[in-house]
Amino acid sequence: MSDSPTILCLTSFEKGADLMRECHSLGARVLLLTVESLREADWPRAVLAGTYFMPSLYEREHVIHAVSYLARSERISRILALDELNVEMAAALREHLRLPGLNDSVARRFRDKLAMRVKASADGIRVPRFTRLFPYEDVSAFLAQVSPPWVLKPRTEASAVGIRKIHDAEQVWRTLEEMGDAQSFHLLEEFVTGDVYHVDSIVVGGQCVFSECHRYHKPPFEVYHGGGMFRTSTIQRGSSEQRQLVEHTQRITTSLGMDRGIMHTEFIKGAADGKFYFLETAGRVGGAYISELIEAASGVNLWREWGRLEVLDTQGKPYTVQRTRRLYGGVIMSLAKQEWPDTTAYDDPEIVYRIHKTHHAGFVLAAPAHDRVVSLLDSYAQRFQTDFHAALPPQQSLR
Repeated sequence: MSDSPTILCLTSFEKGADLMRECHSLGARVLLLTVESLREADWPRAVLAGTYFMPSLYEREHVIHAVSYLARSERISRILALDELNVEMAAALREHLRLPGLNDSVARRFRDKLAMRVKASADGIRVPRFTRLFPYEDVSAFLAQVSPPWVLKPRTEASAVGIRKIHDAEQVWRTLEEMGDAQSFHLLEEFVTGDVYHVDSIVVGGQCVFSECHRYHKPPFEVYHGGGMFRTSTIQRGSSEQRQLVEHTQRITTSLGMDRGIMHTEFIKGAADGKFYFLETAGRVGGAYISELIEAASGVNLWREWGRLEVLDTQGKPYTVQRTRRLYGGVIMSLAKQEWPDTTAYDDPEIVYRIHKTHHAGFVLAAPAHDRVVSLLDSYAQRFQTDFHAALPPQQSLR
């Protein structure tokens, strides 16, 4: 194997700079393919051996043609999708160029909510009851057997985008009629109430060698549709919840076929029965400053580790991860009515990172005690409501 691999990073968003720098520091040549609208973004240009732009990365034939042309002069070793929406495109490119990594079928399980539910439930993993929207007799049977409310979910959108809560069967059928040909790109699922958790993992040889477990203070659906604030924090280390979540995540990893990479997996703990249900997973670093949260609490930067993992794999070298601390972390983030909100009045020493983004206010926190992080997040949520908070209506599904 070559000691100078070439890593092609694919992204439609400005992210992954730490991964690119880490790959470069290990001797890899790093190429970036992104969208024209991000030509002036703050990319780590000093470490990039080539930067390429296209109007869109969602036109499969165009992207395959472009990357195949690039491959005439570049011996590409790995293709990494740095954002959710390019996971399937990266898989298609790997298939076309015969490169290692998730293929089309496996990658789909990390994008398509129906595909991941079908595979997980077939392997005995607990999921909310669901149905595909074809044939209609299956939909009718589901509506008769599962009490409302239900949620209508796009199969390939990220987070809570496009999810609709529906309370009666007549509304379901009316909505399907309005959707027309877009129906098959959705699924219908029972609405399970409870706390939502996320587990962020590093996977090597099909094993989760690192996992951090967190709980959203409000389910993402409520934040997205109710205009609330995003908050998440590390759960009690050594707790029964942590052990169960780590075990469930390993089962998901095995079931869905992740061999190497980063996973962001979400579960809901049912309020009625106290059991964990698998909601969804993704083969990428979590958004919403979750990477910064994990680094603050554990000393592990998921972007850098992903880059190191991929480069070492091309070189046939073993990979290990070393956490340098065991703190508790938290994130709070809110849309802000000010373009650049002034957060200087928030001066607690537990603030380790201030979110610098237009019309946003937020922090990443870290402390030795779980209760201290939770208390600060709750306090800040009340203060943000007065000082900064703004809300926008949720966008609809992209389909």
